[in-house]
Amino acid sequence: MFRLLISALVTVSRHGRAGLLLGLIAGFMLPGVANVLKPFLPYLVMALLFLVALRIGPERARHGMSNLRTTLALVLTLQLAFPLVVMGFALAFGVGASPYVLAAVLVLTAPSVSGSPNFAIILGADPEPAFRLLIVGTAVLPVTMLPILWLLPQFNDVTTILFPALRALIAIVFAMGLGFLVRATLMPNPTADQTHAMDGAMTTALAVIVIGLMAALRPAMAQSIGTVAGWLALAFAVNIGMQALSYVLFRRAVPRTDLAPVSIVAGNRNFAIFLVALSPATAEPLMIFLGCYQVPMYLTPFVMDRLYRVG
Repeated sequence: MFRLLISALVTVSRHGRAGLLLGLIAGFMLPGVANVLKPFLPYLVMALLFLVALRIGPERARHGMSNLRTTLALVLTLQLAFPLVVMGFALAFGVGASPYVLAAVLVLTAPSVSGSPNFAIILGADPEPAFRLLIVGTAVLPVTMLPILWLLPQFNDVTTILFPALRALIAIVFAMGLGFLVRATLMPNPTADQTHAMDGAMTTALAVIVIGLMAALRPAMAQSIGTVAGWLALAFAVNIGMQALSYVLFRRAVPRTDLAPVSIVAGNRNFAIFLVALSPATAEPLMIFLGCYQVPMYLTPFVMDRLYRVG
């Protein structure tokens, strides 16, 4: 039975992009399943983080964290400088209260999504730089978010986001700590099949997670296709646009092997962490954006493949 499971996961890893695409389609076509999965999303994300740590291993993680100064500089650029620039332009043009500006700024303020290392693997890049940005970005979020949220008129009480941010950090540390422990004790030197099986398990987790994240999209389309189209256009502009921009900006600032994973993180952020601090009226349209944002995120291995592999 165990060998069959390993074999099945290895097969999934060989068709990782197709698995992500199937999850994206299922999230749109099966709103009932999406609503059932929504309450389990935090646990699925923790399972994905566990698998990320299991795949990377404690030795590679320890080696990567030795270059903390460069990682911190990248995090401050991505999570502080970029959103401040966008917010500055928005305030200068008098559109700081726009929900579209709010969505874009929150995306840029947020740390990496937990799936960024997995996207790097699917694209044939090193997942470890994305892992570093995920850990450090989440750790410093309670500090980097303060000036941005203070400038946003939709946030009356910035302190309401501190607990969700700290809770996210604790969840990441616990899930990844457990993954490192299992890797060190049970799989210190995984075989090729075991490595591919871990990749397949991560692809499966990503495909299931996206179904739950797209719960609001199908009902929103039934009400107004134009509204969804507007949010979808913004999602592509922020996600794919930031990946392409970061790939150009960081070409001389980071090693060539880090360029793709850093760019992936630049466009794929966990902005949903901020929704708990918004009023229901303000958060409702952003739930539509959250569903739309999954589309360019899960299409990243398709859309960005040529740039990352050729560049």
